[in-house]
Amino acid sequence: MNGTQPKRGIILMNLGSPDSTEHKDVRRYLMEFLMDERVIDKPYLSRLFLVGGIIVPFRTAKSAEAYKTIWTEKGSPLIVLTRELQEALQPKIEEPVEIAMRYGNPSVKAAYDSLLQKHPDIKEVIAVPLYPHYAMSSYETAVEHAKSVYKKGRYPFTLKFIKPFFSAPDYIHSLAESIKPFLQQDYDHILFSYHGIPARHLHRDNKNLLAKCITTANYADSDVAAHKNCYRYECFETTKLVMKQLQVPDDKFSISFQSRLGKGWLEPFTDIRLEQMPGEGIKKLLILCPAFVSDCLETLEEIEERGRESFIGAGGESYTFIPCLNTSPQWVSALAGWINEYNAGSSRMILRD
Repeated sequence: MNGTQPKRGIILMNLGSPDSTEHKDVRRYLMEFLMDERVIDKPYLSRLFLVGGIIVPFRTAKSAEAYKTIWTEKGSPLIVLTRELQEALQPKIEEPVEIAMRYGNPSVKAAYDSLLQKHPDIKEVIAVPLYPHYAMSSYETAVEHAKSVYKKGRYPFTLKFIKPFFSAPDYIHSLAESIKPFLQQDYDHILFSYHGIPARHLHRDNKNLLAKCITTANYADSDVAAHKNCYRYECFETTKLVMKQLQVPDDKFSISFQSRLGKGWLEPFTDIRLEQMPGEGIKKLLILCPAFVSDCLETLEEIEERGRESFIGAGGESYTFIPCLNTSPQWVSALAGWINEYNAGSSRMILRD
């Protein structure tokens, strides 16, 4: 910081985590998360019955045990890593940086209030949803929640958002650089495991595009405009661009989707593919989760721990989990670059309200 009053502030927005592994905290977190209409898109009363009466009562204890396997002395890995990203980014930009979670703590309101308390004359806030790809249950809900809190609080600053960055060259470069060291080892295949979503969330207003999207193997259509905000397309595009940069042949990598919650979700499913691959001759696997930029329950427990058990148990020989970008220098520089470019007059990575 140069000592002058900043005109804008930055908020890094991530998914969130329970405050602890205690059942009451996990239950509270699951209720907030799963009652989001953009996560489970059912009418309120149906959602309340399903979430409060069925899912949360049966899932709380299991989720608490899962969190315990990854919890650190400092707390939830997702929260810890987001704070570390904040600390790594701050020296590279002049704007003050806060963090906020879509669910749980620290809240969006706490981030807004902290910025104003420390810098009362702030004129603009740029929120950075830490989701590379657009999905109703991730990027969209983060943005809409931030807008809702902003309007209710009648804050004096303007609010803007970083766009999904699934194909941004600096993000692709960061992801490629994080994978590159692992390519030095002997491997048979690379699996890109993206977070799953219900297929009906894709192209909600265009049934023709939806049918094409979920039936086309690689979804490599040249008409990019037709795929605006299509999560599946964006996942394939990220994979294609990263593998092209690393010059990995097409037959050495594939895509799957994890964390399904019911029928009708995007396929192929990661857990099923991990059981099938050894029987197909894929014995040495590299796996990564590009839908996340910070390691969390879905990467550390579901993929690194349980995924390994499934793959090795099915006859695999080696299983290497590639960590998320977390605080890698290239990723921190990419974030700083987008913000500094905006300061210089570019709106390349900014979505106006």
